[in-house]
Amino acid sequence: MITPARTVPSPDDPWRARAAAVIPGGSSTGSKRPDALYGAFAADAVVPSHYERAAGCRVWTTDGREFVDCGMALGAVGIGYADPAVTAAVQAAALAGPVSSLPHRLEVEVAEALVQVIPSAQRVRFLRTGAEATTAAVRLARTLTARERIVACGYFGWLDWNSDAAGVPAAARELVSWVPFGDSTALAAAVRGGDAPAAIVLEPLVHDIAPREWLATARELANAVGALLIFDEVKTAFRVRTGGVQALHGITPDLTVIGKAFANGYPLSAVVGRADAMDAAQRTWISSTAAAEATGLAAARAVLTWHAQHDVCARMDAAGGTLRDIIGAALHAEPWTGVRAEGPNVMWRLVSAEPAPLDALVAAAARHGVLLKRGAYQFGAVAHDERALDAVRRAMPALLESLHTTTRSS
Repeated sequence: MITPARTVPSPDDPWRARAAAVIPGGSSTGSKRPDALYGAFAADAVVPSHYERAAGCRVWTTDGREFVDCGMALGAVGIGYADPAVTAAVQAAALAGPVSSLPHRLEVEVAEALVQVIPSAQRVRFLRTGAEATTAAVRLARTLTARERIVACGYFGWLDWNSDAAGVPAAARELVSWVPFGDSTALAAAVRGGDAPAAIVLEPLVHDIAPREWLATARELANAVGALLIFDEVKTAFRVRTGGVQALHGITPDLTVIGKAFANGYPLSAVVGRADAMDAAQRTWISSTAAAEATGLAAARAVLTWHAQHDVCARMDAAGGTLRDIIGAALHAEPWTGVRAEGPNVMWRLVSAEPAPLDALVAAAARHGVLLKRGAYQFGAVAHDERALDAVRRAMPALLESLHTTTRSS
């Protein structure tokens, strides 16, 4: 069994200790905490803690080392870090003054563009994060239907309506009925097994792309009981297809939430949907000072231009599949590692029956210039070019030998 080496934080990299002293957990993003990044190897003196700059699919850390990144900012970056076209658009928006007491014209332009590329979109509202936007979609559904119960499957962020974390009122938890991914029978039972729901909220890719039949069942059930069908396409729009899984399968929800690769890492999300459902925003309150700040909108417009001019999703798919095949084949040839690579090309995961092998693998990869995400997900990006893919390919033998050495010495 793989167990962590006994190490202490490197005195040459003070950032981990400095972060721990002033930021609970060491990072404001849960998935970027040292224990989330490396598990039992969080204190390893060699694994990186903070970056200085990023470009393409590469990250340079505060101690000057270079890494090929397979996690791509938790999927928020689909084209590449510091993409010149996106960066130029953002710089221009910043120089022009990204906020004022009036909305920027980019809010209109980007909304008009989204109506053209997202099948469910007739109206648009912008926010900053996926969690905010999903919560807004749920509020719209509750406003429109005058109901409270939600039927859900997926991960929708940290806000109260869907969380079972400490500090969330029990009353909020009781309003959500959770169903297994891809299970039409369970979905039907949940929808019909209590008060009529305001919405069925689904994440259409959890480990694998949702079966079309499951989404079609959700559409039929929503129609039958007068609920709204909401797709959380924060990770899948502008990745599986520009228009998301709904464009792939031809199942149109009433509301859709988008984010992440939509603005290539800049903080922007949106709720889009059919006109009458979106117009319920006029009967409730959904607002944020920075909801339509112009640098995020400028980034999104540049991403929309990328998608109009190139088959971005196909390039992400090809790069992600190659990464999975390189890493998966190496792991398959060494089954003692206890880790497998599984899932669709654009968004795959590392799977292990126990956490220890996975912790050791990501730590060994980091020692050899490759940043892997523990578990879900690794994301292909346009910037994963042949040079980067070859760097990962060449790193695998030494990476596995390092892992083997760690195993033998533990």
